[in-house]
Amino acid sequence: MVKKNRFDDLKLGIIMGLIVPAMGFILFYLSSFTKVPFTYFVQHAIEIETVSKILSLSLLPNLLVFFLYIWKNYYLTARGILMSTIIWTFSIVLIKFLAE
Repeated sequence: MVKKNRFDDLKLGIIMGLIVPAMGFILFYLSSFTKVPFTYFVQHAIEIETVSKILSLSLLPNLLVFFLYIWKNYYLTARGILMSTIIWTFSIVLIKFLAE
């Protein structure tokens, strides 16, 4: 019987794939716009139609996490991260064409 690693889990990958871009979005805010409130930042991004661009940039940390799990041979977790990235991508495309 093959011993399963606790970090090689599809659910973990999906959760990480959804949370890491959200943290990337917050990190983008903290690195560039700390003088304005977060709600104003989001509102202004919607007004000037840059939400999809900012969300696209916030997906970059997912790439790093994905390759980290591939290099560690945790393929189920990497698959979950990839699935979440695809969900994020469809969401960004919808935002791009419906809201902007």
